[in-house]
Amino acid sequence: MIHGMNHFTVIARDLQQTVDFYGLFGLLPGHRPDLGFAGAWLYAQDTPQAVLHVYGDRAVPEPPAGVIDHMAFSARGLREVKARLAQAGVRFDLRRQKGAGTWQLFCQDPNGAKVELDFDPSEAE
Repeated sequence: MIHGMNHFTVIARDLQQTVDFYGLFGLLPGHRPDLGFAGAWLYAQDTPQAVLHVYGDRAVPEPPAGVIDHMAFSARGLREVKARLAQAGVRFDLRRQKGAGTWQLFCQDPNGAKVELDFDPSEAE
């Protein structure tokens, strides 16, 4: 039976641009076995398992989104993330979830994948 999420995989038009984009959120490249093709594994701070795999050797399908609508991450540091995205010229949509008050920040990665970051309601906008 499923007991957790292992990772998401993104097909990158530009491997380094994609790694840099996810670096805005604190995901860092780490150990990746030699799989025989270009790519990267990205890790969240203090996690032993890569949460995002990036393919750097294949074309992005058209349409790029496929059947999965988006990937969502729990995050901290809403103000810092907003500042990093603004400085990098990344457009985003910030919403306050009705009821729970969770801050939800939505944007697209350089390949067209929709990304959601969820921040605790106590964080200041």
